[in-house]
Amino acid sequence: MFQTPTGAPCAMIDSLIAGFGEALTLWNLLFIAAGITLGIVIGVIPGLGSVTALAVLIPVTYYMSPLAAIAFLVGVNKGGTSGGAVPAILLNSPGTPEAAATALDGYPMAKRGESLRALKFALYSSVTGDTISDVLLIVLVVPFAAVALQFGPLEYTAVLLFAFALLAGISGDSPIKGLLAIALGVFLSTLGLDPVDGSQRMVFNEVNLYDGLPLISIAVGALAMASVLGQIFDLWRGGERRGSKEEYARVRTRLPAREFFGHWKTIGRSALIGSGVGMLPGLGVTLAAFLSYGAARRASKTPESFGKGNPEGIIATEAANSAVVGANLVPTIALGVPGNIAAALLIGAFIIHGIVPGPFMLQQHGELIYALFASMLMANGVHLLIGRIGIPLWATIARTPRAVILPPVLVLCIVGVYLPNQSLFGVGVMLVFAGLGLVMQRLGFSVVCLVIGFLLGGMLENSLRQSLRLYRADITAVFDSPIAIAFLALTVIILVRAIRRV
Repeated sequence: MFQTPTGAPCAMIDSLIAGFGEALTLWNLLFIAAGITLGIVIGVIPGLGSVTALAVLIPVTYYMSPLAAIAFLVGVNKGGTSGGAVPAILLNSPGTPEAAATALDGYPMAKRGESLRALKFALYSSVTGDTISDVLLIVLVVPFAAVALQFGPLEYTAVLLFAFALLAGISGDSPIKGLLAIALGVFLSTLGLDPVDGSQRMVFNEVNLYDGLPLISIAVGALAMASVLGQIFDLWRGGERRGSKEEYARVRTRLPAREFFGHWKTIGRSALIGSGVGMLPGLGVTLAAFLSYGAARRASKTPESFGKGNPEGIIATEAANSAVVGANLVPTIALGVPGNIAAALLIGAFIIHGIVPGPFMLQQHGELIYALFASMLMANGVHLLIGRIGIPLWATIARTPRAVILPPVLVLCIVGVYLPNQSLFGVGVMLVFAGLGLVMQRLGFSVVCLVIGFLLGGMLENSLRQSLRLYRADITAVFDSPIAIAFLALTVIILVRAIRRV
């Protein structure tokens, strides 16, 4: 039986080489390429991110071999995560919450005529962050179990409060408005049935609200459709000024490798942040994106340039986003606990093919797992190639008049929300939040804070209630956890600095 290479680096390298021998086949490469291509195409459509792509394509893998099936789905996840950057950069229409951070600097670059460079920064950062994450997955998958077990409900509560404070601090000129938007999002996340006793909370006898408001409707409505409607109203009032060919010719489109890797500090820092967040079950891609963006802004010598077309904003977001893709398999494989929704879907695919995730996974299916690791590393090269070929196609959208582009995007938003559950209720919720998002934008409130507050609100409620029950509402229990103390201290520091800056 295959033995897990827990202590000997040479044994782990030998296992990885053997995995390359099994994974480096034409069929496996074709499945990887197909997964990445489908992931990018679906990720480009607002509302249909990597999670939707995985949910739709898992049944396709029933008749594949286990390695081809998992490699295909991992490719879908990689492509879908990076594909969301395309509409965020070109149209300022992030279809998923994490892509909103990419739009902060990607869209201003596109408006300057640098859409091609912005897309290259996004692709190269995504592939680089993904590769670093995959290497960390291979090295840390076994020892991670001991660290992950140290995080309980109290620690998760402190981490989430820290994330909210950081997001409010970087969301705009007013951290107070950011906190209010987050509070509204957390409040909206409480609609539905109580997760503990099943009692109804503000459902108003509406069966569709029993499971709460649909996240995809809120995200697409408040982020993508609100942005599209705002641009349509602006066009209706003032028309559109199109750049001449001479203006486009004066803008740089090349991105030499030397220039990209000149941002190596941001790349490395963001990949490590994304990997760290991915390794902690439940935190997700969105948190990684904004934590990384905030860290890059604080470390920059020109923080005022963020939000105005600074490439480091794209690098920080995309490197962290994609780093989560590999790192979220660490708790999946080591503990059998999914790092996020995408990893939960992958667990379902593992089980379909007779593989039970958990501490014994490497011992029982070692050859397959190391072949999967090898496939993930190969997928990054395939991703770079396919993504690079597709960039000129996406960049041509930048020269297309917005009056032509925006109506189809509006239709795609509606289709993207309707398809997953085929529910007109979800479409109605999207329209309501599109109006709310438009009003919030005009009043200077952060729509991103609203969506993130809603996304993480349920997790905050669960971890806080568990902490109160576990420690019997004894607040002094915080002092028994160095991890919680550290994150709460950082939360206070960030809030104080943000308020003093106003």
